[in-house]
Amino acid sequence: MTELGNRLKEARLAKNMSLDDLQADTKIQKRYLIGIEEGNYSMMPGQFYVRAFIKQYAEAVGLEPEEVFEQFKSEIPSTINDDIPEKLSRVQTRQNVSTGRSKVFEILPKILIVIFIIGALAVAYAFFQKSTDGNNSKEPVENTGKEPVRIEESDEFAKDNEKDTERDTSGNSATQEDQTTEEETAEEEIEAPKQEITVAQSSGKKTVYELKNTDRFELKVVSTGETWVNILNGKGTSFFSGTLKKGENESQVIDFSKEMEAEIVIGKSTETEIYVNDEKVEYAIPPTQSVTQNITIRYLPNNE
Repeated sequence: MTELGNRLKEARLAKNMSLDDLQADTKIQKRYLIGIEEGNYSMMPGQFYVRAFIKQYAEAVGLEPEEVFEQFKSEIPSTINDDIPEKLSRVQTRQNVSTGRSKVFEILPKILIVIFIIGALAVAYAFFQKSTDGNNSKEPVENTGKEPVRIEESDEFAKDNEKDTERDTSGNSATQEDQTTEEETAEEEIEAPKQEITVAQSSGKKTVYELKNTDRFELKVVSTGETWVNILNGKGTSFFSGTLKKGENESQVIDFSKEMEAEIVIGKSTETEIYVNDEKVEYAIPPTQSVTQNITIRYLPNNE
């Protein structure tokens, strides 16, 4: 056992905490806590997690992490974080590209509507021209007699024409009313509320979100590099605990629709993305400010 391990263990015992109590408080697996106390860092997911777990351990037992790192720096493996700004830059670039594509998709429907209107006008104009040419081509029939024949409409024929016109007008009005009703129904369907993911509270490295206006809760955790995560429900049952690595085991998808709460313990938030029902969740606490984060998402279904 190392001096650091002895110091941490003494602080834990002084607070009358068992390893099980410490595991429940930090969400770090018990075998990693034992490894820290024994100085067995080879069993950890990586050097980065050694420092992250020691920091969480120290905070839980009431020690100042920075003082612990300074006092026992010869025993703690160092980690390199120089690549964080570069990775953050790549993430921002991907976001800018996605934003540009979304703008194109917003404009595309408007362009299609304009093309459709122009096409409809062209068809109507062609039909009108054809009707006009047909009427002009009709010539009055010549009578074999000397005097021209005059064609007069009777009163009954004029009345019939007026009735037909009234029927056509009423039919068009009914059709327009039906179209208006269909458009109003479509607008009501379009205006259905979208799901909301809002920040309920945020403090230190812990953030609580609330999920509303949806009848499903599908959680997806994706690694853009390499990260350690622990995914639990509100009762503390772990659905996944381990390392996610891009190109290998880079994501985990879990259906929490029957749960009231999901909790994600993230070891490296700079290389971890969270999606709820395919909508990306933005960190309330910037990853550069707190690399290790605890995220809680409370599910509030539509019927509540």
